[in-house]
Amino acid sequence: MVDRIARYVWEVPVRASHWVNAVAIVLLSVTGIYIGSPRTLGLTTSDYVMGWVRFVHFVAAFCFTVSVAARFYWAFAGNKYASWRVFFPLYTKEGRKGVLETFRYYTFTKHSLPPLVGHNPLAGSMYGLIFLLYVVMIFTGFALYSEHAPGGLLYKLFGWEFSIFRNQQLRLAHHLIMWFFCAFSINHIYSAWLMDAKERGGVISSIFSGYQIGHKEGES
Repeated sequence: MVDRIARYVWEVPVRASHWVNAVAIVLLSVTGIYIGSPRTLGLTTSDYVMGWVRFVHFVAAFCFTVSVAARFYWAFAGNKYASWRVFFPLYTKEGRKGVLETFRYYTFTKHSLPPLVGHNPLAGSMYGLIFLLYVVMIFTGFALYSEHAPGGLLYKLFGWEFSIFRNQQLRLAHHLIMWFFCAFSINHIYSAWLMDAKERGGVISSIFSGYQIGHKEGES
């Protein structure tokens, strides 16, 4: 029997950004749905419901942006499990093979996976797409936010988007990606629970503790 040991996989910055992103996405989605399709919730105009909803949305957006920027930095400063290379497995022959094997495993055409610690190649490539969509959400969000002050700093940084897309096109992209994140979150939680139950590697607990169970053999 191959020995299994606990490995320190997810460093503090990775875990912190994961949970900040998770909370921010929930807040941004709930408030974003209300902003996109408002309802009369206040009894009087002084209740300022939309104002508070927008305030929560904007604060969550700034927290989300800082978290994504920190995670981007840690992709170059962190350990091998946090490295940017994890998110682009297709650029190597070994990575492409790993993506194919993982896909076959998920589609029940392969019975087992090689021992893995951290993200598997298929998940890594998906997270690469997620981070790209994070950037799109940040850029479209701040462009829309900057409209209240056309001469302000944010408009100077993000207002160029309006020379390419119309306001409603940016809103539509922002809205559709939000629903994609909602669907991804459901799949992400289910997949983590499924792999934890099948592989018994502590996938779910690792995002709290940082430690994941892996095999001694084949690991550096």
